Amino acid sequence: MHQPMAGVKMVEVAQFTFTPAAGGVLAEWGADVIKVEHAERGDAQRGMVNHPKDGTFHPIMDHPNRGKRSIGLDLENPAGYEVLLELLKDADIFLTNFLPDARRRLRLEVEDIRKANPDIIYVRGSAHGQRGPWAEKGGYDGSSFWCRMGSAWGVTPPDSPRVISMPGGAYGDSMGGMTIAGGIAAALYGRATTGETSVIDVSLMSVGAWAFALDLSNAALNGPEKEPISINQMMANAPLNPTVGHFRTSDGRWINFTMIQPFRYFADVCRHLGLDELIDDERFSTAAKLMANATEAARYITDAIAQQPFAYWTKHLQTLEGPWAPVQGPLDILDDPQMEANGYIRPVLDSEGKERRLVANPVQFDAQPPTIDRGPLFAEHTDDLLRELGHSEDEILDLKIAGAAT
Repeated sequence: MHQPMAGVKMVEVAQFTFTPAAGGVLAEWGADVIKVEHAERGDAQRGMVNHPKDGTFHPIMDHPNRGKRSIGLDLENPAGYEVLLELLKDADIFLTNFLPDARRRLRLEVEDIRKANPDIIYVRGSAHGQRGPWAEKGGYDGSSFWCRMGSAWGVTPPDSPRVISMPGGAYGDSMGGMTIAGGIAAALYGRATTGETSVIDVSLMSVGAWAFALDLSNAALNGPEKEPISINQMMANAPLNPTVGHFRTSDGRWINFTMIQPFRYFADVCRHLGLDELIDDERFSTAAKLMANATEAARYITDAIAQQPFAYWTKHLQTLEGPWAPVQGPLDILDDPQMEANGYIRPVLDSEGKERRLVANPVQFDAQPPTIDRGPLFAEHTDDLLRELGHSEDEILDLKIAGAAT
């Protein structure tokens, strides 16, 4: 299998999911990613396992840290910091999401890292970017990506008694990690073609703004004289297209239609829903008439889908020409034949040899799904990495006794 990042070395001093997920993607693309963890506590996320313990495999750690090697270092200990500099000497990338105060205190700023390696690509993940009044503050995807950047507003109905939360854990973090990985790939290409290195910045706010960009741009275009509403609210309040929406089945599940060219697909929809009599109905005989009578047409579609259960429609609609989707939960997705056929979820062996499954990164090279390796145990590769740097067994023992390494 082609791994375009083979031969690339990344040193990561980062925690949680948003920025480490970029390292996981690069590792899946073939890079050697070395995760530097606190010598005693490790990545703070290791303490957040929130389900019954079943061996050493935990998606909250294995998802963002797949394929990496872990070394435990105390960067406040001069000997531990010296090991970090040794790791950096031949590295291509340094990746961190530490807050500015911690970066200054631990000497992880651009000028500190480039003393060890002037050509290294320096990458910062943050909540709010590197400038402005919030630059020193931390944040998570639930706050900086989801709530601050409009997604929560967009999915929360005006009459809702609560703000709708993100649909899944690390939702913005995973998208942000993929964004960082893409930026790193571009920087590597730029360095190879121009000889110039880069400083890369990606924030949860920037990823959130990009995800919400169409509504933001429309609001900027319309100005303050028009109160913005989300596209979802617009569809719910006054449907203009009967073949776009969510339709409830007889057993309380949902089928989604997203056919943005309604007249093109209307006859085929009618045939699949047993509404053949509507194909020649004068009310829906042209595109203009269909849109003018969209509410009435949507009512026919809603009533028809309500007559049968979810399982019936997921089978019966397989031949439907227009874009549609079952509204699925995690267990449905795991059993979705498209997931298996495309290698979107892959087997992985945990540290005890048990087969588990992880979602693959969304990029495939040469039509091949990736091979996925588990995330490292805490400081699992400390000795191996120190040996690779040329340290003797006595030197390794001295580093551990001094508390510089784990």
